[in-house]
Amino acid sequence: MWLFLAFLLVPLIEIALFIRVGGWIGLFPTLGIVVLTAILGTLLVRSQGAQALARLRDSFETLRDPTEPLAHGAMILFSGALLLTPGFFTDTVGFLLLVPAVRNWVLREVKKRVEVQTMTMGTPPWEAQRPRDDVIDGVYSVEDDAPPRRDGPSGWTRH
Repeated sequence: MWLFLAFLLVPLIEIALFIRVGGWIGLFPTLGIVVLTAILGTLLVRSQGAQALARLRDSFETLRDPTEPLAHGAMILFSGALLLTPGFFTDTVGFLLLVPAVRNWVLREVKKRVEVQTMTMGTPPWEAQRPRDDVIDGVYSVEDDAPPRRDGPSGWTRH
């Protein structure tokens, strides 16, 4: 039901805003604002998306929970889609999602309503730090230092 209302109300809001803003400033300035916000939004999404991807890589490399960087990346991706959609309402929501404080607030609200379950596989990082008891120290030496034989072509050359 909520999704149906969103698909019904968002276009109506956009049409009303286009009519209102177009009446105030005219057709071409209105279209210019729409194009300008799409270009500006694309640049901001690219920049913040690269930062979110770097944070996600860092969480993988340090074996931390990647939930937060993934959620921020998803919200940045969604904001990019909103900013590329022509309209003032979608642009406002898209720009708001590019503000880290707003994304943190959205994430906190979603965490209140979602229960996350985790599963781990393999050796936990704290067990990998223990010294191993099955390692045998030894000394070796190479007894045959003869050069490799060269009896003929290796088979990889053509005559």
